[in-house]
Amino acid sequence: MNKYILGIESSCDDTSAAVINNGRLLSNVIANQKVHESYGGVVPELASREHQKNIIPVVHEAIRMAGIDKKELSAVAFTCGPGLLGSLLVGVSFAKGFALSLNIPMIQVNHLQAHVLAHFIQQDDNKNATPEFPFLCLLVSGGNSQIILVREWNDMEVIGQTIDDAAGEAFDKCAKIMNLPYPGGPAVDKLAKKGNPDVFKLNKPRIPDYNYSFSGLKTSFLYLLRDRLKENPNFVEEHRENLCATLQKTVVEILMQKLRKAAKDLKIDEVAIAGGVSANSGLRCAIEEHAAKYGWKIHIPPLKFTTDNAAMVAICGYFQYLAGEFVGMECQPFPRIVM
Repeated sequence: MNKYILGIESSCDDTSAAVINNGRLLSNVIANQKVHESYGGVVPELASREHQKNIIPVVHEAIRMAGIDKKELSAVAFTCGPGLLGSLLVGVSFAKGFALSLNIPMIQVNHLQAHVLAHFIQQDDNKNATPEFPFLCLLVSGGNSQIILVREWNDMEVIGQTIDDAAGEAFDKCAKIMNLPYPGGPAVDKLAKKGNPDVFKLNKPRIPDYNYSFSGLKTSFLYLLRDRLKENPNFVEEHRENLCATLQKTVVEILMQKLRKAAKDLKIDEVAIAGGVSANSGLRCAIEEHAAKYGWKIHIPPLKFTTDNAAMVAICGYFQYLAGEFVGMECQPFPRIVM
């Protein structure tokens, strides 16, 4: 029997809706918000206003592209957190009204778990290769840097995480210092491909266990620029590509060092990456090199599933639908959560 799940994502600055049928993706519509570019970062109040403008047309288009009538939907899955509270409220409120009007159940989805389960989205009639349990997932984005032990779709344990800043935030803040456009990660990645990563050296943190820290890296990068700019006011302009290459190499080495340790300690060779930073070419090359060296079976998501999107919310909602995990109208969004 067909189970159509509508997914809604509004945790930050992307408004997205998707429809999945028995695990197979039928549509995935994303409306980006350009309004934040001039500010160098997401402005929460502006983000929530843009979500209010976008959510109805985005949901309508997702259902239209899926080729179904809204009355055929089995449930509505929505991101309940973590994220920006104002943005989440828009998605949660719409999902409540939409589900109530159709008399269908609601499913609240953990945004971070959805990123992990994006690897299980089927895009065509041929079954895609998916991770086998248990596996390790390196989840890296602008707000999160975590190593997650995934025992089952509904059994995930964060075994390592950043104690301060996330990897994506480090990219964005360092990019801003170099006057690169927002978001900074893609801009750094593009320039890094043309630079020499060994021209400069940045300090790496010494954090115990599988945890991360990127605040010191940002400070090290700032001090490097400060000292060199005293000698040469055009230092950044003349060395921007090498600076990006050095920054990217250092961030990737920090991420892979802890992931490598976790895989060795837990004797797990099934490894995945997820989140916005998983689109970074340096990280993708690094995990492929580790697969060849250590015999890992790796899972790298398609670029369209790395950033925030509703397809990952819908697939997570599909698994929860099969398990009967529904919520009532009393559910509230949460800006923070510990998995």
